[in-house]
Amino acid sequence: MTVDRAVGASGFGPYTVLDLHELPEDGKGFELEDEWLIEVAAGARHHWIARRLSRVLQEAVPDDSLVVLDGGEWEVSTPNGVRKPDILVVPRDVARTVIIDEVPKLLPGLDLPLAVEVVSSGTGSERTDRVRKVREYAELGIPEYWIVEHRADVRVLRLRLDAGSYRADPPVSAGAIFTAEVPGVDGARVEFDPAQLIEF
Repeated sequence: MTVDRAVGASGFGPYTVLDLHELPEDGKGFELEDEWLIEVAAGARHHWIARRLSRVLQEAVPDDSLVVLDGGEWEVSTPNGVRKPDILVVPRDVARTVIIDEVPKLLPGLDLPLAVEVVSSGTGSERTDRVRKVREYAELGIPEYWIVEHRADVRVLRLRLDAGSYRADPPVSAGAIFTAEVPGVDGARVEFDPAQLIEF
């Protein structure tokens, strides 16, 4: 769906959070960037990888202090607009408040220990995931940002916040083991071959 068709009579930007939420399905499939509605590209493989990784992360959390959320409907407020990471890790009390009280509609980035984006190569959102969101998530103070690439194979790039900007670990490709502590809780550790993310 294009933005023109989605917003109909409202015309052309700049747009607000209210415009985003007035789209069909509350703007699912769109982000708000610098007052413009941006369509987020995602296909079946993209969604499968995000789903598999969210399960790996949730299984690693030894208690219920953190909740791993599939993206799309969960929104993060940034200085540049509204982002919808493919996977968010949030404290249980924050997720509970959103679900029970439906407040806040937009999660503050300060509450996220980890955001993950699955990069769809060759799409308009690829540059956003690799450049804009790196800067925006660092400005919010999100301790870690993981980028999952899936071209011929799958690889995971881990970015860790260091003095206000992200420092990248070497990417881990299929056939190797990605190992990381899940930020925000002691004892939460993941170890997996990125190839597992596209297995059935």
